[in-house]
Amino acid sequence: MLQSKPIRFLKEAIVELKKVVWPTKKQVLRLTIVVITVSVATGILIGSLDYIFTKLLALII
Repeated sequence: MLQSKPIRFLKEAIVELKKVVWPTKKQVLRLTIVVITVSVATGILIGSLDYIFTKLLALII
């Protein structure tokens, strides 16, 4: 008997999800801190460049 495609898809998805190696709570916390730190640093860098270029443009104009 042939299974319908959505049911077969869901069964295969469950099989694949069982193969996934999920990160530990410690890894999730550490990587979350890394992402937040890099995001804040990037924001500060872009904000600083924006401020500098705005001041330079004001001097030129």
